[in-house]
Amino acid sequence: MSRSTLTLAGLALLLAAGALILHFALPSGGGVSESEFEALQTEVGSLRQQGALRIAYAKAEDAFTVFTDAVSDMRQRASDKAAEIVELQQQFVQSTISREDYEQELMGLKAEFLDAQFAVQVAMIDTMIAADGFSDIRGELTALKEEARPVIDEMKDLLSTARIGVIDSTEFDSRYAQLESAYEQLDQLLVNAASIKVVAAARQVALERGFDIVLNKKNVLVYADPASIVDITDLVRAKLETYL
Repeated sequence: MSRSTLTLAGLALLLAAGALILHFALPSGGGVSESEFEALQTEVGSLRQQGALRIAYAKAEDAFTVFTDAVSDMRQRASDKAAEIVELQQQFVQSTISREDYEQELMGLKAEFLDAQFAVQVAMIDTMIAADGFSDIRGELTALKEEARPVIDEMKDLLSTARIGVIDSTEFDSRYAQLESAYEQLDQLLVNAASIKVVAAARQVALERGFDIVLNKKNVLVYADPASIVDITDLVRAKLETYL
């Protein structure tokens, strides 16, 4: 394989910055001490009593589904391939297929599954590049697509080789592992790119609706009084839909 990883350090740093905003200034450990939490509760409670603070929260993961829904047909293809792998494994357990045939067919299905996953990512990149809401990072996304091209070519080569059965399991597993690693890197970069827009959408909604603070519900919010802390997830989703 000519390139086993995506060497986009600059782009990774740029996009990761947006994802970090989703932690809303939580410490790296993902939590705060009991005394810090109680102090924060006291301060927020005081500000609420004064009517000086409007707080909202968003379920970032729910908002993120705007992007996955945009490529739902491609995602379904990957899901179908995953189901075929499970069915094949069941056939092997039930001894309705020989080990040799099982291993050969499994290589083909695994290659088809990973190829389908890459297809989802390519479709997502194309969707983002074409969307006005991503115009500010269109150049970086275009560079990412070009950077991923050799990896996609290698995926197609492995798929073709596995289908005609001219590769042994050791070589297949090695090449597959490299491609799977590259896929995970690409996936993380796209998640970070989408996360930037989730944050931007939440900020826009907050400004339009007059909220002072927007929290990410995951790992932050244990309880919210609906009378004083508003769920703006649907508004954020609606805003994100205008980006695509």
